[in-house]
Parts: sequence; structure tokens; C-alpha cells
Amino acid sequence: MSDWLLALLPDYGLWILALATYLSCLAVPMPASLLMLAAGGFAAAGDFALSQAMGAALAGAVAGDQTGFAIGRFGGRTLLARIERQGKRAALVARARALLARGFLAAVFLSRWLVSPAGPWVNLAAGAAGHGWARFTAAGVAGELVWVGLYTGMGHLFVGNLQAAEDLIGSLLGLVGGAAAMVLAGLWLRAAMRHRA
Repeated sequence: MSDWLLALLPDYGLWILALATYLSCLAVPMPASLLMLAAGGFAAAGDFALSQAMGAALAGAVAGDQTGFAIGRFGGRTLLARIERQGKRAALVARARALLARGFLAAVFLSRWLVSPAGPWVNLAAGAAGHGWARFTAAGVAGELVWVGLYTGMGHLFVGNLQAAEDLIGSLLGLVGGAAAMVLAGLWLRAAMRHRA
């Protein structure tokens, strides 16, 4: 499927990109990150402007987030209850709820790009829990800007070597995730020490 979509990118790039990011935000398996890398490369080659690629990817992602949130708001509790009876998806919903319980804005922002597999489920769970639309939208758009900017920008920078760009992004995200885990562990340890004292 990835090869087929990549082959369509030069001719229908912006539409394919918007559709892929939209569907990926609804938990449909799509190679959206790979397509954004490729779109950045095509933009560097002059097939279309980088701003157009970023705009299309961002529009699709934000529309997907909004759709997921709306589904959560208007029927999400029933849907989530049904999903929670399934094995793998139940774990994703539980992770999304745990992220939201730790901090709503951070969960929405980080699930757009750092812990992106949880993103669609955070959208549903946030809508079902009745969180505010404006706060969800602000955090979601900010997170999508990071995701879109990172992938299309790296594709533009590493035109001709998308594998290197993908490897570098994976390493950077791993580093950010590791640093965040260390900070959280330190904060937890400090709170535990204070509680003991």
C-alpha cells in the first residue's frame, strides 16, 4: 500500500497527503509519516511548495482529530465500551485514558507526535469524557504542527535519502521520550521522598 500511495504522490500529492493524515488520525492504518517525508522531498525537488505540503498534511490531521473528538462526544462512550472488550485496542484505549488522567493538554499535544499510536484513542476518549473543545483543538493543532513540521521538514532537508530522515526522526523521538521518562521518574521519586518525610 505504501508503494502505491508513494507512486500517486507526484500527481495527487496534496490530496493524498491530506487524506492519509486524516485517516491516520482516525486509527486507519496509513503511512502518513512516510508520505509526509516523501512530500517534503517532492517539495525540495520543486513538485509543489513545502508550505502546500505542510498545509495539506496539517488540514487532514486537524480534520481527523476533530472528527475523532466529535465521534467521542456524540456516542463515544458506547463505542469505547465496545472497543474495550477487544484485546489490542482495549490496551490503546486504556493508555489514552491514562494519558488524559495525567494531564489533558499534555496528553493531547504529545499524542499527536511523540506517542502517536495513542492519538486517535485520545481523541475519542477526550470527546467521550466531555473535555472542552477549544482546549482540545489548541493542544491538538500545536501537536500536529510539530508532527507535520518535523516530518515534512526532514523530508525536505534529506531529499534523496528518506531512510536517513526516518532513522534520524526515530532517534530524536526516542531521545525525547527517554528524557521525558527520566524527568517523570525524578519527579515521582521526589514526590515519594516528600511523602515519606
